[in-house]
Formats: sequence, C-alpha cells, structure tokens
Amino acid sequence: MLKIPEPAWKQVPGLVALVDEMARDGRERDDPMREIFARLGDRWSMLILLVLRTGTYRHAALKRLIGELGAEGKISQRMLTLRLRGLERDGLVRQTQIPSKAPHVEYDLTRLGHDLLAQTDALMGWIRAHGDQIAESRRAFDRRQIEE
Repeated sequence: MLKIPEPAWKQVPGLVALVDEMARDGRERDDPMREIFARLGDRWSMLILLVLRTGTYRHAALKRLIGELGAEGKISQRMLTLRLRGLERDGLVRQTQIPSKAPHVEYDLTRLGHDLLAQTDALMGWIRAHGDQIAESRRAFDRRQIEE
C-alpha cells in the first residue's frame, strides 16, 4: 500500500495551532477577521474612522476633510460612499437621516467603531515608538538591494 506523506505543516506544532486558529476565525473572504483587516488596510477607511472619531459629519464635509487630511489626495464621492457603506455594514459607522426642507444624512462612529479605534491606537503607538527602527531597517534593506 502506498503511503502518502502528511503535509509538512502538520509536523510543526506552531503551524498546526495557526491553522486551527485560522479555521476558527474563518477562512472565507468575507469572514470578519479577513474583512476588517482588509478594510483597515485599504486606502481610505482608517482615515474615515479617525475623522469620524472627532464628531458627526455630513457627506460633503467628510469628503472635504478626507481630501484635506489624507496623503492620498481627494477621495471621489463614489469611493467615499463605498467606504462608508462598508464601514456601516460592519457596524463601525452609523448613518442618520436628517429630515428637513433639504433632507441629508450624517455619519458618526458607533460604539463598535470607537472600540476598534481604541485597539488601533495601541498599534499606532507601537508604530510611533518603533518608527526609527523601521526606517533604519528599510534603509539597510534598500542598501543591500542596491549592492546585490
């Protein structure tokens, strides 16, 4: 009888534990673990969350602020709408309809959004504390690449 060897990762306890964690967290593209990390790493969502932490904004004001504060330049109305919808779908942002002569909507952070930013503050603090080391590592890496 032919014995088929186990995958190599099954022989490394740390990798077995990692695979188990990944299975619990979800491996599908739209599972929260993957989706939230992807959302925080996209071009605009983190900045939107940080701006909304400062208050409640109408769409036009949010668009203007994102354009002024971001290093990416202006955000299109379509992209802002898509990002806000995604953040709202995840429960991080709330849209409120304001009835008036000229109805409009306002956006603010939910409790879940504030909780997420509290966690990202720790990560941003780590980046600030280690920024010099990261920059030096990048310079050393780039020098090695040029030398090769």
